[in-house]
Amino acid sequence: MSLIRSRRLLAALSLGVLAACSDSGSDKAAPAANAPAAGSTLDAAKAAGKIRIGYANEAPFAYMDSKEAKVTGESVEIARVVLKRMGINEVEGVLTEFGSLIPGLQAKRFDVIAAGMYVTPERCQQVAFSDPTYGVGQSFLVKQGNPKNLHSYEDVVKNPEAKLGVVVGAIEAEYASKIKVPPAQVVVFPDAVSALSGVQAGRADAYAATALTVNDLMGKTSAASGLEKADPFKDPVIDGHDVRGYGAYAFRTEDKAFAEAFNAELAKFIGTEEHQKLVAPFGFTPQELPKGVTAAKLCAGQ
Repeated sequence: MSLIRSRRLLAALSLGVLAACSDSGSDKAAPAANAPAAGSTLDAAKAAGKIRIGYANEAPFAYMDSKEAKVTGESVEIARVVLKRMGINEVEGVLTEFGSLIPGLQAKRFDVIAAGMYVTPERCQQVAFSDPTYGVGQSFLVKQGNPKNLHSYEDVVKNPEAKLGVVVGAIEAEYASKIKVPPAQVVVFPDAVSALSGVQAGRADAYAATALTVNDLMGKTSAASGLEKADPFKDPVIDGHDVRGYGAYAFRTEDKAFAEAFNAELAKFIGTEEHQKLVAPFGFTPQELPKGVTAAKLCAGQ
C-alpha cells in the first residue's frame, strides 16, 4: 500500500507542477496578447529624433569628411533634408563595406542605406527602394596614358592580360559578368580607395565605377597621382540597352511604409533649386537628374 500511495502522491505532485507551469505561462502570455504592437522604425526614429544610416565610404555619394568629422556626400545630405522634414533631425552614420550594406540593413545594424546604391531587380527582392536621386553612366580609372588602351568593358574581354578592378558588391561586378569578362581578370577590392591604390600598384589595369566616383577620385590630385580617367569611354550594353545606373535609398522590406513616407518628401525635393545647390559641390549637375525614372520601373527591369 505504501508503494501505491507513494506513486499516487508522486502523480499528484507532477500534475501540480504541470498545472503551475501552465498557469504561469498563461499569466505571462495574456498581457502580451493585449499589449500594443511594437512601434515602426519610422515611429521609433521620430521618438528618438535620430536614425542610423549605412554607408560605404564612396565619394561623392557617402563618405567621412575628416576635416568636418562627419558623414557627408550626395546621398547623406539629401537624406538629412528629407528626414528633417519628416521630424528626424539627426543622422548617425554606420560605416560598412558595400557588399555588407544589405545584410547589415536586414540585421538592423542601421535603418536606411544611404550609399548611392543602384536599383536593380535583384536587389529589389531584398530591400524596398525609394525612387532614385540620380542617374549616371560608367567610367574607368586607369594609369596615365592608359597603357592597355581600355575604353570599355569589351576592351577588357579582348585583352586577356588586362585586369579589371571592382568594389565588392557593386554593380560593376555584375556588368563585368554580363559582358563576359573572365572571372580570372576581375580583381575585387573592399572600397574605392583600395581600388585606386590597386591600379596605382598594378594589381588592376582599370577600376570600373560610376563616372561621378571617378571624377571625385581624380579631383583628389594627391591621391590619384599617376592616374587618369579613360577618355573616351563606352558604357556597357546589357541585354541590348546602354547601361545607366540609378541610385536610391534602401529600406527593409518590412519598412515599406517608412520608404513610402520618405519617398513622398523626396519627390518634393529632387530637381528643385535647393536640391541642385545642395548636390553641386559633389559634382552633380542637371544631367544626372533621374528624369522621371522610378524605383517601380527599375525593379521591373525597365
